[in-house]
Amino acid sequence: MKPAFNEKGRKPPVNWQQINQGQALADAIAAQLQPWWQKVFGYYFLKVGDLSCQINTDACKVSHHIPIGQHAPSLMLKALSDELPIASNSVDALLLCHNLEYSADPHHVMREISRVLISDGYVFISGINPYSVVGALKAIPPLHERYPWHGRFFSPSRVQDWLHLLGFEVLEEKRFFCTSLLAKEYKAHRFTAFLEQYFAYFGAAYLIVARKREIPLTPSKPKWQVAPKFATQIKGVSAREGGS
Repeated sequence: MKPAFNEKGRKPPVNWQQINQGQALADAIAAQLQPWWQKVFGYYFLKVGDLSCQINTDACKVSHHIPIGQHAPSLMLKALSDELPIASNSVDALLLCHNLEYSADPHHVMREISRVLISDGYVFISGINPYSVVGALKAIPPLHERYPWHGRFFSPSRVQDWLHLLGFEVLEEKRFFCTSLLAKEYKAHRFTAFLEQYFAYFGAAYLIVARKREIPLTPSKPKWQVAPKFATQIKGVSAREGGS
């Protein structure tokens, strides 16, 4: 895969304030996640990446929330998203917010997610929708030096393909937050509500919810066996006769 960065020194955003309307986007992601918190249970919930660490997940029923990143103020572990210091098959749920866009190897990030999640574990992935006004604005070169146009945009269908290859079942895909992200502050109005209702497909952000599935392989006894070509009694008699 082509690296996500074409130049050295490009880094993912450390906080939502580095993105225009970033806090409003974070709140919108938290609102989309809210209905799922009553369905997710377990002991360990990873919030991978600095932006993920700053999403409010207090309503989630998982016992221990573990923020993993590089610079977020509430980190419990300092690590890269493609090198998680977590045992395999040990995590019940994982949140990955706007991380793939700035990863040099998104495939490896996805493999790490699959590795650490238990069977039937949940993953929540958010990103920028390339089929939106924000995605279209990436054609303007001066914007490449600003977030979120700083990284690469992967379509929801492409991310779902990666999940399917890793054995995940996609439960939901939502697109939302109809805005261009050009203005510094987000201002909701009646027209915004109209866009969210009828043109959500072209929303600036998407959220994918998937669950890791593993089919157990159990040996089964054959229901039939090939009958011997000769009866054992005849074979025995033949052997004795041949030896006499």
